[in-house]
Amino acid sequence: MGIAAFFDIDGTLLARNSAPLYMRHLRRTGQARRRDVAWTLYYLARYKLGLLDIQSTLGESMRFVVGKDERTMREDCERWYVRDVRQYLYPQMAALVAAHREAGHVPVLATSATRYLAEPLAADLGIGHFLVTQLEVEEGLFTGKVVHPICYAEGKVHWARALATREGLDLAESYFYTDSVTDLPLLEAVGHPLIVHPDPPLRRVAQRRGWPILRPRLGERTPLPLAIAGPERYTPGLT
Repeated sequence: MGIAAFFDIDGTLLARNSAPLYMRHLRRTGQARRRDVAWTLYYLARYKLGLLDIQSTLGESMRFVVGKDERTMREDCERWYVRDVRQYLYPQMAALVAAHREAGHVPVLATSATRYLAEPLAADLGIGHFLVTQLEVEEGLFTGKVVHPICYAEGKVHWARALATREGLDLAESYFYTDSVTDLPLLEAVGHPLIVHPDPPLRRVAQRRGWPILRPRLGERTPLPLAIAGPERYTPGLT
């Protein structure tokens, strides 16, 4: 069976959380109000503490997109990614994506964000698979509904297992990189949990279980000291 390398996006591949970046983009382009930005920052704070109620958060978000044109959203997000997001991509994490590919693994984005962030990032990194929170679209317009389960917490495990079954991947031999304690279910489902700039609850779990903690730096290109098992054992930064 094949081996996957799952990567969370916010705080893992990116040095920033994309939600406030997107809200600032909407505010700058006249698509959001000041209070929308404030709510986003509130939800982000709860997310970092592991206290986010994802259902209520999505309910608020869906009121914003219902009835909007999906194609317009995709094009707007592509411009937003180039202008505001790409600069926060950790070069060291991008190198790890490439290292897994060279080792014969299948890189996968696994995020609670939507495809409208994942698609341009995946294209940038040459990633062919992504697990995202899926928004329902009918006749090109958002209905305000989401496809369940949401790609969050246990939902990520559901979609990871579905991908593994479809693509012939072995989760027990696979890798997952994340910064958030909300991803603990998928971290426990893979054979190689890897922690990136963890939030305090996840840092405590990682230290207790002896999971590797990586600390990439924005702009730094020195390879991270991590051994990746594959047809060829790749060990960047280790001699």
